[in-house]
Amino acid sequence: MFTGIIEEIGVVKEFKQGKNNALIVVECQKVLEDTKIGDSISINGVCQTVIELKEHCFSAQISSETLNVTTFSNIKIGEKVNLERALTLSTRLGGHMVTGHIDGRAKFLKIEKDVDFYTLTFKVDNHLETYIVNKGSVCINGISLTVAIIVSDKFEVAIIPHTFENTNLKTLTVGDYVNIEVDILAKYVEKILSTGNNVINTSTKISENFLEENGFF
Repeated sequence: MFTGIIEEIGVVKEFKQGKNNALIVVECQKVLEDTKIGDSISINGVCQTVIELKEHCFSAQISSETLNVTTFSNIKIGEKVNLERALTLSTRLGGHMVTGHIDGRAKFLKIEKDVDFYTLTFKVDNHLETYIVNKGSVCINGISLTVAIIVSDKFEVAIIPHTFENTNLKTLTVGDYVNIEVDILAKYVEKILSTGNNVINTSTKISENFLEENGFF
């Protein structure tokens, strides 16, 4: 799990694509602190397992499913990527609960600069429209953001200068695609409501007998 608060911008040092997978090597510094082989690091919002560590970089193996769903299929050597280590129980949850499992992509349409912030507009994949809600959370390239305005399959987010300058959002050009992870709570609610025979029995009362019968005492 992650928080969507970017720790560092890394640089893609190597990217080798095979028949059904790929190997990525990311040059970085801060996220290597206390990192071990087998740990998870979010790369542009995609949860990846560290398979090799060196002094200034780490390697991860990308599955075919990840290549199909994310922007990794078009990644380039020298590209800047957002990085975040997996959260710990002592970590402040400054963003929202992010799994690192990408739901799809969104197309970057435009940016407008105001005095105190930037407004970025994206067009989301059609199957994700339902999960983008006004004032709700959305994760873009691993960044926890709040949806400001929704118009059909397009939505806007307002970015403060600190976020803009310390993530790879500032490197986007019109037409670029970004990784999108919708709020996982929305998907759980949809599942519960769409599966009538699995709805929780709300008539069950919590009592000492109930707790004892279910192993809590």
